[in-house]
Amino acid sequence: MPGTGAVTRSTLRQQIADALRDEVLGGRLRPGRAFTVREIADQYGVSATPVREALVDLSAQGIVESDQHRGFRVPEYSLADFRNMIEARGLVTDGMFRALTPSHPAFGTPPEDPRTAAALTTVRRRGEEAQRAATAGDLPVLIGYDLRFWRELSVLFGNPYLADFLHRLRVQSWVCAVQHLLRLPDLRGRLWAGHTELVDALARREAEAARAIVAAANAHALALLEHLTNG
Repeated sequence: MPGTGAVTRSTLRQQIADALRDEVLGGRLRPGRAFTVREIADQYGVSATPVREALVDLSAQGIVESDQHRGFRVPEYSLADFRNMIEARGLVTDGMFRALTPSHPAFGTPPEDPRTAAALTTVRRRGEEAQRAATAGDLPVLIGYDLRFWRELSVLFGNPYLADFLHRLRVQSWVCAVQHLLRLPDLRGRLWAGHTELVDALARREAEAARAIVAAANAHALALLEHLTNG
């Protein structure tokens, strides 16, 4: 069938990218760890081409970075990097929420429209799963749902460029944070779990309340990493 090879390679590329992203976000590929395309290809038993393409995709997301000596490596982000990521995240969400006024078509339709309600219900469900994972201290599950939560929430504001930028920032901040968070023997009760509170504020179009919730979440994350880094 024409095109089957291209589809297979594209699927394989995505599968490898997903697997490597999970390895980094799960802390199994540690910061500073360098590897070649051939190493990864041998590990997964595939050719070098989809691996190289997957690593280029991950490099664009800030999950790995190019290393002129060994090919690629997991980035080593500092606490200063994390502070800058948090600041950038805050600026993006502030700009998004500022548009959330009764007269502005944020979410694409009026809040009473069934499509808006359905979309917010889906995002809230992601938030509930993220909160359960945070309460249980299950970091890998939390990261997955948190990224999906913010991705789907930001898309509702109708600006795909902002959504993509915010997603990249959140991925990078998790890559930075996970190396420190895994030093804690028990994460239960230590991770932010205000996802549904944020969705509810946005559903009511309370921009100031939403900004305050996100500011508190960012302050919590920064304080926790500062404690772990300095401790």
